[in-house]
Amino acid sequence: MSSEIIVNTTGRETRVALMEHNQLTEFHIDRGRDRGYVGNAYKGRVVRVLPGMQAAFVDVGLDRAAFLYVGDIYPEFLDMPNPEPVSPEETVIEESPRNQPRQGQPAIQDLLKEGQEIVVQVAKDPIGTKGARLTTHITLPGRYIVFMPTVEHVGISRRIDKDKERRRLREFVERHRPSGAGFIVRTVCAGQPEKILKQDMDYLLHTWEKIQKGAKTGKAPQLLHADYGLVVRFLRDNLRDDVHRIVVDNKGSFDEIMGFMNGFMPQFKERVHLYKGKEPVFDVYGVETELQRSTGRKVWLKSGGYLVIDQTEALTAIDINSGKFVGTSSLEETTTKINLEACKEIAYQLRLRNIGGLVIIDFIDMDRETNREKVYRCIEEEIRHDKARTNVLKISELGLVEMTRKRVQEDLTRFLTEDCFYCSGNGNLRSRETICFEIFREVQRESARHPKRETVFINCHPRVADMLYGEEYEGMDSFEKGLGKRMVVRAMAAYHLERFEVYAR
Repeated sequence: MSSEIIVNTTGRETRVALMEHNQLTEFHIDRGRDRGYVGNAYKGRVVRVLPGMQAAFVDVGLDRAAFLYVGDIYPEFLDMPNPEPVSPEETVIEESPRNQPRQGQPAIQDLLKEGQEIVVQVAKDPIGTKGARLTTHITLPGRYIVFMPTVEHVGISRRIDKDKERRRLREFVERHRPSGAGFIVRTVCAGQPEKILKQDMDYLLHTWEKIQKGAKTGKAPQLLHADYGLVVRFLRDNLRDDVHRIVVDNKGSFDEIMGFMNGFMPQFKERVHLYKGKEPVFDVYGVETELQRSTGRKVWLKSGGYLVIDQTEALTAIDINSGKFVGTSSLEETTTKINLEACKEIAYQLRLRNIGGLVIIDFIDMDRETNREKVYRCIEEEIRHDKARTNVLKISELGLVEMTRKRVQEDLTRFLTEDCFYCSGNGNLRSRETICFEIFREVQRESARHPKRETVFINCHPRVADMLYGEEYEGMDSFEKGLGKRMVVRAMAAYHLERFEVYAR
């Protein structure tokens, strides 16, 4: 598969796009002050222990206190007695091991005390109103291997399928790893000479020594280790032999990439190109157009059907509609074809938008069990290419598919947008007609409170005022006669559409 990585820098904003067969498949953005914290190691201070939630808040110097679950605490890293060993089954290849509560784990109040200083690493960036999620299990990713100083285990990527190569890599790591520590061997490690692997290992060990030294001498809260910036981090984790070109439009970013290449990946240096054209680089490679097409609420399919993607606080709902597609033979065949086409687009959208958490997909109803099974297998196959961990359940009797996708960062839509200043993110406003009748009822209340006052003043938005003097004029006239009062409407250009004031004089 032929791929390209395009890097665009505008002021303090850096954007990275991964193109596969001229289609945008991954998009990441960093705006300096909004940069991610995942991978950063801190010396933090416990500010609150919550026994009821088996979690603690830890101050690591971010805007909000970070969250540390009991299952993400490794007692051995806190100098606790009788640590539980970590089994190989708990290690997930190609990423940091997932921290799950383990049998025999002490309670949070037995592990941490308020004011205690601990070394932690950010596992998930702050998302929405939630603070960052922490772990005491430090992982330091390199180009070829991932160092785990708190886990005595060696893992080999499942994608390295040759037994001879797996044995060679395992023997190399076992010879050189420190006692009590572990490594994960990444896919790109296959075929690499031991000299290159040893350099990567030595770099990670040196980084860990610096973290330990900082933890002993520094005062919490303090940053002990920061992962690379977006561009270098993306290249470190995603640069493969099938990436034939890396295009960068900023000289500073170009120099940073070349410095990293010289030290870690000299074989890829010739593929890095500095873009000097006058047109924006994302326009030239079609990234901007694809972003506009793919990040709206409605996403069109080639057949004429479309997806509607609604993201809420609790979940993301995806609805499939037939749209302009009418099919050729039968309704069952038409709906099945649209659903199958939607599977590929949904997997693409989840990856591109970084959508995580609970996802509910409402497929168009299909009568035949064989077709429902075909659609389920299709969505399962499509998301298999996603690097984020996912779990998909069978299509329910209501035609719904429930799935989860690991959330590690803010999704693209929430990152690029903000709540509408007018509707406060509701997406709906009360209609002018509804507001008019609310005004009439308030006029009744005000008249009852002040029966001797002859005039009732109404301040409202100009569009509401137009309706009161237009379509609802008869209603106003009827109210004036029934209440025996004069109603005066004043249009207030600065008012929100839903705001009004009623008072009698």
